[in-house]
Amino acid sequence: MLVRYFAAARAAAGFEEEEFHLPQGATVADLLEAVLAVDRPEPPAGTPPLSRLLSRSSFLLNEVAVRDQAAVLGPDDVVDVLPPFAGG
Repeated sequence: MLVRYFAAARAAAGFEEEEFHLPQGATVADLLEAVLAVDRPEPPAGTPPLSRLLSRSSFLLNEVAVRDQAAVLGPDDVVDVLPPFAGG
């Protein structure tokens, strides 16, 4: 599955996107654990750590909002990480 990061999440992750290979039946929660298990460099000054951003982010699963982290993922799914955005 592919994870795409936007805005501050991109800066904190150090990547625009990355691919994960999780076992069949893996959930969004499992994917987030895998994301946090990656050894990453320190984020740029002023950027919160990825763990904090993920706890406040919204997620899209194949371009549809997903709020249930127990949602099961497939190997070709795309999960977008959308941190809180400032402004309106």
